[in-house]
Amino acid sequence: MPSESDLARPQPRIAVRDLTLAYGDFVVQRDLDFTVAPGEIFVIMGGSGCGKTTLLRHMIGLQPPQRGEVLFDGQSFWADDEESRGLMQRRFGVLYQGGALLSSMTLGENVALPLGEFTHLTSAEIGDMVALKLALVGLAGFEAFYPAELSGGMMKRAGLARAMALDPDILFLDEPSAGLDPVTSSRLDDLILELRESLGCTFVVVSHELPSIFTIADTAAFLDPDVHTMTALGNPNRLLAESTDPAVRAFLTRRAPPVGAVASGVPRTPGRDG
Repeated sequence: MPSESDLARPQPRIAVRDLTLAYGDFVVQRDLDFTVAPGEIFVIMGGSGCGKTTLLRHMIGLQPPQRGEVLFDGQSFWADDEESRGLMQRRFGVLYQGGALLSSMTLGENVALPLGEFTHLTSAEIGDMVALKLALVGLAGFEAFYPAELSGGMMKRAGLARAMALDPDILFLDEPSAGLDPVTSSRLDDLILELRESLGCTFVVVSHELPSIFTIADTAAFLDPDVHTMTALGNPNRLLAESTDPAVRAFLTRRAPPVGAVASGVPRTPGRDG
């Protein structure tokens, strides 16, 4: 019988269970288990090559896992048929590392593209939605601009506006602060927090940028490339204060771990990019 506390606890928006990510015989990450609560900002963190983006690709349906499952509101993504997976993906918004805007289209046309593809809105209604989404990310009046005319920060915000076009429940952001100067990165962090408050979205963010991680993350998972699994899970400020794992502390303080350090009693083995 479930306890009273179990009954009071909301169902996770996302649950990753016993997930193993692999390319052929090479295992990138194994035995991943975590949940993401509704309205939470969950950060996947770790150094280059640890498999952060690979995990994101498995979560959004671009790559099937070797083992395990990803559930959205209790529904298993990879166990479902292609049509059901497509319906689940309609609930996602994705901001890719480079923004992935179509260079031959204006910002307005980029944001309008999914609305024209997946809704029955009129042209006028789509125009209103485009203006709203661009205004939400601070780009009101930029509908006629082309991606090449934007700064890096504006490109990221425009990509975020397109990711929000279909009013998703979950926003997946892949290295949103990568390549941005500290001031622009800080403004983007503030925008993510504002959108969470105003829209109630759940965020899954891939990042190795410490200022962003400490600013936005409710919970962070650390992927270790040497032992090929998740070795820390929790609020990053708490992990910084309490973790005794040398790799976690090295990442959160940007100091090299001692030679021969062992994470949580697990011997380290040579890693590869994942």
